[in-house]
Formats: sequence, C-alpha cells, structure tokens
Amino acid sequence: MNKNYKQILTHVAKYIQLTKDEEEYFCSLLKYKKLKRKQFLVEQGEPCLYDNYVVSGCLRSYYTDNAGTEHISQFAIEDWWISDPYAFVTGEPAILNVDALEESELLQIDKTSLELLYEKIPKFEKLFRILFQKSFISLQQRVVSNLSRTAKERYLDFINKYPTLEQRIPQIQIASYIGVTPEFLSKMKKEL
Repeated sequence: MNKNYKQILTHVAKYIQLTKDEEEYFCSLLKYKKLKRKQFLVEQGEPCLYDNYVVSGCLRSYYTDNAGTEHISQFAIEDWWISDPYAFVTGEPAILNVDALEESELLQIDKTSLELLYEKIPKFEKLFRILFQKSFISLQQRVVSNLSRTAKERYLDFINKYPTLEQRIPQIQIASYIGVTPEFLSKMKKEL
C-alpha cells in the first residue's frame, strides 16, 4: 500500500477502526494532488470541490478583502485537513483562498465520494463529525482569543500551540493570522 494511504489510515484510526476492505474502499475514493509553493488549491469565487488531507507540506487559507489585504484563517501542515468548508458543503463559490506555502502533497475527497463513503461505511460520518467539531471548537477559541486577548497573548498562544510552525511560515503571515502588522509583530518579538 502507498505510504500516503498508510499515513491517512493511521490518522483515521485515531477516531474509527476499519476493516481491510473498508480501508481499500476509502483509499479508492481518494485523489492524490501535488502543489508547488504558492500554487492555489482553492480560489475565492471558484468552486471548492475537495476536502484535503495534508500528507506533506504547509498550506494556508485566507480571505482577501476589497482593499487587497489578506486575512489568514488557518494554516495546515502534515496530518491536518484544509478546504473552504462553506463552499465544499454548500456548493457555493469559495469565500477563501487556499494556497501552498511549501511544496505540498494532498489526498483529496470530493463531496459525492464523501456521501458514498457515508452510505457504504457509516462510521465515516463519525470521523468527519469529530473533525468538524474539533475545527469548530478551534475556530470558536480563536474568535474569543481575538476578541479578548492582547496581540502579545495571541502571539504567545500561537507559538505555544504550534511550536514548529513559526520556523516554516513567514512572519508577515503569522502577523496576519494574529491580526497585527508585520512591523508590530517584529517590535513585539524584540520586547519578549
């Protein structure tokens, strides 16, 4: 079996147990995708056809406002999932961009295949329910943090939660993620 499939099956096994036949069926629904650095996976205004498991690399999702300012909502590294959930679930055009910060490898599943998977192997509904719950909780914590904590507290929280990301992500993007300018982040880091 392909090493990429072994990786996603190890991920799935954290939440549900599969038979060999179920593993094979699941893997048959996945599509492999390789992205170059700065290559888009999803673009605002376009369809988002896949939910994406990150095998290797680093991606980000972000919104670009009318002034052209990027507002980063998520980073995704190995063993994480990324897409534009709104567009993937509703079929509406994407409100987020998703692009690769590093050369990345993904395993993708489209909505039709996901629905087939739910029908044939209902325990996958449990897996994706848990993943969506974890994602929602993370989003809620981030919103509360952005509303109630100082920039310094948000930065310290970021480096404590994601210690390896700071070495992989440009400071300008960390600044966007925590809601400050790159200059302010640089000044704040000097004071720490």
